[in-house]
Amino acid sequence: MIRRLHSDAAGFAAELNALLAWDVAQSPAVVRAAEEIVDDVRGRGDAALLEHTRRLDQLEVSDAAALELPKDALEASYARLPLADREALKGAARRIRRYHEAQPDGAFEITDEEGNVLGLRVTPLDRVGIYVPGGQAAYPSTALMTTIPARVAGVGEVVVTTPTPAGARSDHLLAALFIAGPDRVFTVGGAQAIAALAWGTETVPQVHKIVGPGGGFVTAAKRLVFGPVGIDSLAGPSEVVVIADGSVAPAWTALDLLAQAEHDADAQAILLSPDADYLDRVQQAATEALRSLSRANTIRDSLASRGALVHTRDLAEACDIANRIAPEHLELAVRDPEALLPSIRHAGAIFLGGHAAEVIGDYSAGPSHVLPTFGTARYASPLSVTDFQKRSSLVRCSAAGVQEPARLAANVAESEGLSAHAAAARARIAGFDDNRL
Repeated sequence: MIRRLHSDAAGFAAELNALLAWDVAQSPAVVRAAEEIVDDVRGRGDAALLEHTRRLDQLEVSDAAALELPKDALEASYARLPLADREALKGAARRIRRYHEAQPDGAFEITDEEGNVLGLRVTPLDRVGIYVPGGQAAYPSTALMTTIPARVAGVGEVVVTTPTPAGARSDHLLAALFIAGPDRVFTVGGAQAIAALAWGTETVPQVHKIVGPGGGFVTAAKRLVFGPVGIDSLAGPSEVVVIADGSVAPAWTALDLLAQAEHDADAQAILLSPDADYLDRVQQAATEALRSLSRANTIRDSLASRGALVHTRDLAEACDIANRIAPEHLELAVRDPEALLPSIRHAGAIFLGGHAAEVIGDYSAGPSHVLPTFGTARYASPLSVTDFQKRSSLVRCSAAGVQEPARLAANVAESEGLSAHAAAARARIAGFDDNRL
């Protein structure tokens, strides 16, 4: 069901590279189709949006205004849920909001030796678009994980798009949106939703940044519209790496691997451990658990194509391999996870100890589950409040304080051949010419 690798084998590096290989380039057919949709929506606005929504989402509406869900529709979905489900969504939302409210805003001011005030001003974006998947499955957790950080950041207007195939609406997803509180919600999916958010139509407002995961067409469209609008990232298959020393119950580790593999056949689950007997026990536990899982076929496909149990020399080497992978999720299923933490440089989210399962991060811990994938954790970060803010440098100079930086600026500008820059700096130097405020 799942391959076994040995880190001390001669061909291990090549095997690992093959296992991790993922073509981030979009299918040419998908790119062409997405480009046609994006261009069409940009050119024809609502008319194109309606046409593609009817064709691709099988959603028939009388006009584009009917694509927007009023707030009382969200509230009605919330009211229809069983009490336990409402409380679970509210509890998760409370924890997500508390985590993001605790983030520092990054603003500061300092005064230099000449008395000039320098700093950083943080302001929220005016309007953002959030894509919440809803095609093959509905994800109320993504509605919470994306909308709440935007609200905490103070975004002026939050616009959500989510597909409702053939008009089917998920009460759980709409209830989550009711709790999270976006300003507007449109029942549009795919590349046409991204195009509408990027360019605006007669009905859907143009936004300044688009965030949220999606499938191939959504990812291709985000790539196409980047520039005129900002994007968070280009999402790839979900992945988990578990480093284990044998101290966590094999059944727990097996379930964590299976939980990752059930996303889809391209998802990746890898276990790294120096304990060969533990690898055997995890494999046996996974085989037993798989018999009762609803998405067993998807899990088998994922584990067979992209999963692995890797026998390492020691935990230090396991950390090195994990850094090479730079996974979206990394579980440190060891007795002393804090001791390993300094060795971890690249991971989207790190789960410390056996009780901190990835599923807790997916739904209810607090940090967003929108994370960097396919190795981008080497330079990218989880979605957070900062994704919904921009920063402006602050420079305040007095007549006395500007003298030294003006002399420095004039010199450097002159060396670059920019005489107007140099002249503008020298104009501030006392006694240089007759310019006076």
